[in-house]
Amino acid sequence: MKKPKNSRLGIIGGQALIEGVMMRGPKGTALAVRVPSGEIETEGLDCVDIKGKSGFFRIPLIRGIVGFIESLLTGFKALMRSAEKAGIDLEEDDGEEASKFEKWITDKLGDKLMGVLTSIAAVLGVVLAVFLFMYLPSLLFSLLQGAVGDQIANLRAVFEGVLKIAIFIGYIALVARMKEIGRVFQYHGAEHKTIFCYENGLDLTVENVRKQSRFHPRCGTSFLVLMLLVSILISSLLVYFTDLDNNNMVWVPIKILILPVIMGVGYEIIRFAGRHDNLLTRILSAPGMWTQRLTTKEPDDSMIEVAIQSVMAVLPEEDLPQKTEKSVESSEVQAS
Repeated sequence: MKKPKNSRLGIIGGQALIEGVMMRGPKGTALAVRVPSGEIETEGLDCVDIKGKSGFFRIPLIRGIVGFIESLLTGFKALMRSAEKAGIDLEEDDGEEASKFEKWITDKLGDKLMGVLTSIAAVLGVVLAVFLFMYLPSLLFSLLQGAVGDQIANLRAVFEGVLKIAIFIGYIALVARMKEIGRVFQYHGAEHKTIFCYENGLDLTVENVRKQSRFHPRCGTSFLVLMLLVSILISSLLVYFTDLDNNNMVWVPIKILILPVIMGVGYEIIRFAGRHDNLLTRILSAPGMWTQRLTTKEPDDSMIEVAIQSVMAVLPEEDLPQKTEKSVESSEVQAS
């Protein structure tokens, strides 16, 4: 007999923050953060809504591209807000007197300084990503092909794809060694466990959440891994049927241009895998689920409390749990 469809699947999504969790649900988007006093503060978040502007943006493949952009913009906004609420000084002052240049920049930009700095950081991040994941793999393969010969030409896409995956996993493994990032990964685990608890129809209590898996098929990590795998497939087809890869000055821009297609396909796969549980979806989810062993860690109870508050803030009234653990109820939550 066919199992009844779980109406809660895919309703809630989230992101780990600095000392907190952001959740998106039927009532909107909210973040919950453990502030320095030890209390949990929750607040609504105005998220970027491109899909709501036109039905065109909800068409399969297109919705994946739009969803990725929405997630990036909303996630960055939530991350900055969580840093503020957690008491992290984004403009670190080590007690030294500011230089003349720093004073000039502050006088000229004033309150806009942090926005300018984060914009510059974002641009530099994009440039670094293009270099590491687009140009560097192509350059290394061209050097290898020059040394070995054209008999490996058809292996370009596979070589570049495997190298990109290695860079991605290596980067995650490196940053995971940082204490602050380790705590974010714990909140990532709390986010997944809480979503699973809701999807399984259980009361949102610390005890129930703690029992859930920290690996979720709809995770952003799984999406990124799927994008890398899909890029190998699409790039292989281009290499086999065209000669666009003969020149790196042409091949690198081509890879950038096909990124939207890769995003769209990756999104549809992750969406399908998150709504179905069978052999095919388990195979599709396996690489991303394995990578989550690096990007998630077991949370402590205080982190689970934060994730529960974040989920409760975006649930419709009929889905709100009838009971929560005393430790959660006693938390002083400030809504703004």
